[in-house]
Amino acid sequence: MHVGELRLVVVGDELVAGAGDPKALGWVGRVAARTSAPDRLVTITLAVPGETTTALGGRWEDEVSRRLHPEADNRLVVGLGRADLGGGLSLARSRLNLANVLDVAEQRKIPAFVVGPPPGRAADADRLAELSAAFGDVATRRRVPYVDTFTPLAAHEQWLGDMAAGDGELPGQAGYGLMAWLVLHTGWHGWLGLPDDA
Repeated sequence: MHVGELRLVVVGDELVAGAGDPKALGWVGRVAARTSAPDRLVTITLAVPGETTTALGGRWEDEVSRRLHPEADNRLVVGLGRADLGGGLSLARSRLNLANVLDVAEQRKIPAFVVGPPPGRAADADRLAELSAAFGDVATRRRVPYVDTFTPLAAHEQWLGDMAAGDGELPGQAGYGLMAWLVLHTGWHGWLGLPDDA
């Protein structure tokens, strides 16, 4: 089945792979399960743990291209993590890396959807807030949907509890569920051209 197939290729780090989730679904699996096109949907996740946006920018096009089909409705989902902070990237570099990904996707006529980094360690909160806002600005300027997961979760009791119960880096079931809810309620079905029945 390729004609009418909705093919989502998801690129990102360990967060798109659902690392730390005992159900092994992560936010990607939960969103796919709640997307109202089960017979048409094919989700392909290409995750590299600890990846910066520089590394993502260097690999995504080649890896995604191999998974596209000319008769499918091909879509790109970019799941951004927090590795740019530890990788020493400037805000300007992070912005440029995402801009390059989105610009190439547009040139290739691959609709894109961006999910920003969720809160991590408290010590990184201010820098991560800036990074998330910068990513959001890049996406918005290109009219690409952006899900800010940082702002609504930074002081969310359930998110903080879930992070504290683990290693402080990765969410568990509750945290990934919250991320999935944000994605599903930030234009996901509209972007896919599907009825919003989530």
